[in-house]
Amino acid sequence: MKIFVTGGAGYIGSICVEHLLDHGHEVTVFDNLSEGHRKAVDPRAALIVGDLQARDEIAAALAQTRPEAVMHFAANALVGESMVNPSKYFLNNIYGGINLLDAAVAAGVKRFVFSSTCATFGLPEAVPIDESQPQRPINPYGESKLSFEKILRWYDEIHGLRYVALRYFNAAGASARFGEDHRIETHLIPNILKVALGQKPHVEIFGTDYPTPDGTCIRDYIHILDLAQAHRLALGSESSAVFNLGTGGGNSVREVIAACTRVTGRPITVVEQARRPGDPPRLIAASEKIARELGWKPGYQSLDAIIESAWAWHLQHPEGYGD
Repeated sequence: MKIFVTGGAGYIGSICVEHLLDHGHEVTVFDNLSEGHRKAVDPRAALIVGDLQARDEIAAALAQTRPEAVMHFAANALVGESMVNPSKYFLNNIYGGINLLDAAVAAGVKRFVFSSTCATFGLPEAVPIDESQPQRPINPYGESKLSFEKILRWYDEIHGLRYVALRYFNAAGASARFGEDHRIETHLIPNILKVALGQKPHVEIFGTDYPTPDGTCIRDYIHILDLAQAHRLALGSESSAVFNLGTGGGNSVREVIAACTRVTGRPITVVEQARRPGDPPRLIAASEKIARELGWKPGYQSLDAIIESAWAWHLQHPEGYGD
């Protein structure tokens, strides 16, 4: 299948591109390289440098490539920044997304896979979180993703654009070739590994008095290769759908730090801080729906195995992609 991937130079997009190519698909990456890296684009893929907010650019790219499917990863995704600059998030994640949808419809695309987020749920009513729970985002980032999910439903109804929205939890790990290198790193595991590499003096724990066994927040960590598999399987969905993606387990911040210490064999200095506003004590996914309907099964259930893959990549790329 010919697949057009927005944000394919970013962390999740780049590894999904690699996975698609390994399974025989033809891939074109569209990325403005503001957050992604040229070196993160698999050389087997074509790269078009462009911006979703430039309506003519995305229209021309899709008219030129005429893909059978679009995978949409490109987005701003820093929760804290969205609380300071909501305009940036609504412009890029909604307006840019609408430009992509209009270009896809004009090019005759009939399949669309959207990288969504558990942030659409806000503070969950129950854990694990299944697809039926109410969605009440507590930040503009989550609101922008939920808004786009709603827009997708109308493009399906009006234009016949079949879509799958994948709401995933904490992506982690690396493939042998591609890994996590954000210009502003907010994710826990790479920040811990930076301490192990001597690039940061310590890692911070935000809140130690949550109602969890060790007082720190619990999150559901999913290996990036399992995410990639889910995106590939979503191409075969017979109807439009939304799915939650996680392992169904969970690890606390202290457990993640302990696992990184085991894997790296290096000391990790910890500094405890006050809670951050809006952090739920537990975020764990219920993924039975995607397992039942698409046959998805995560291959990595072990936190240590996820961290081992990330650590191997960071040792090979201590400065990331170097750009």
